[in-house]
Amino acid sequence: MQLTQQQINYCMECGVCTGSCPVSYEWESFSPRQMIRRSLDQETPLNLTREVWACLTCARCSERCPVGIDFPEFIRSYRKEARDRDNPPRESHHGILQTLTRLQTTGVQQNRTSWAEETGSFRNQGDFFYFVGCQPYFQILFRYLDLDALDPAKGALKLLNHLGINPVISNAECCCGHDALWTGDEDLFRQLAERNLETIRDSGAHTVLFSCPEGYLTFKEQYPRYFGELPFRVRHLTEFLDQEIPSAGLEFRPSSQEVLTYHDPCRLGRQGGIYEAPRRLINLPTQGRLQEMDRNRANAMCCGTTAWIECSSCSKGVQLERLNEAVETGAQRLITACPKCRLHLTCAQENTGLQLPVEDIYSYLARHLEG
Repeated sequence: MQLTQQQINYCMECGVCTGSCPVSYEWESFSPRQMIRRSLDQETPLNLTREVWACLTCARCSERCPVGIDFPEFIRSYRKEARDRDNPPRESHHGILQTLTRLQTTGVQQNRTSWAEETGSFRNQGDFFYFVGCQPYFQILFRYLDLDALDPAKGALKLLNHLGINPVISNAECCCGHDALWTGDEDLFRQLAERNLETIRDSGAHTVLFSCPEGYLTFKEQYPRYFGELPFRVRHLTEFLDQEIPSAGLEFRPSSQEVLTYHDPCRLGRQGGIYEAPRRLINLPTQGRLQEMDRNRANAMCCGTTAWIECSSCSKGVQLERLNEAVETGAQRLITACPKCRLHLTCAQENTGLQLPVEDIYSYLARHLEG
């Protein structure tokens, strides 16, 4: 990514990005501005530093940047160079998620639909394709968290069925490629994307629905950038449900008197521009008991890690700060619209005194469906 000289000049005189960055709260020397300065330094190239991998690409700095620097895209461009120069990221969970992603490009036989057979109705071909993403793998890998990692997918399918939609769910689906792209592995991203485009084309779907913000944003922005205009419409499920539920006659039982708060996922909020649809959905059963955290919407804090890399004490510090912010609202339950945020914020509570349930928006709504 090329920055203009004007952007660089203004950047060197500013510091708004550093004051906005959640990593800089935990890592005193970390600064987006200094990383841009280092990109101009031939003696200590940015692509040879650990900082290039520490960035959460959460876009909180870009949201406030006076000269419109797209810092996540700036970082992504240097990550490919970092890989080429033998400076790879530290992969979390012993790299098993990266290994599973690579295996999906080999044509390995997958069973991605057994959960759906037990949950509701779906099809092999049709107008709507529900892109499940990596949730079936999360179900196996994160059993130790004592939660059902497929809850978001199960809730999504139940809600779609109640709307009269039996979506396509496919065993041939692959990871969307988000993590590969944001860790500098464009070749792997392309392979995954090509398989997904072929699978969706063969299904005959005209609309692809996503419960995962990362999958949604990757299809919406990156797939057209690499492969041209898509032959189908891309919708995030919160926007779709917000549009369809009012006219469908779905009714929701009032929730208990517990107070809820909502965590904006970075890819859905700042980068996807979707803020109000999830809140309107939560309020269907909550009836106004949604209590906002101090940092919400465009100012919301990241869940602390991304792309299954660099999970560290810095990440835990960011996560615990966000969880304590949720507790301070008086909420007894935290709702989010991202399966990864749910996992990260639940995991962060291990070995702490925090016991704040983190629930995804789809299982929350499905749990309160009448009938």
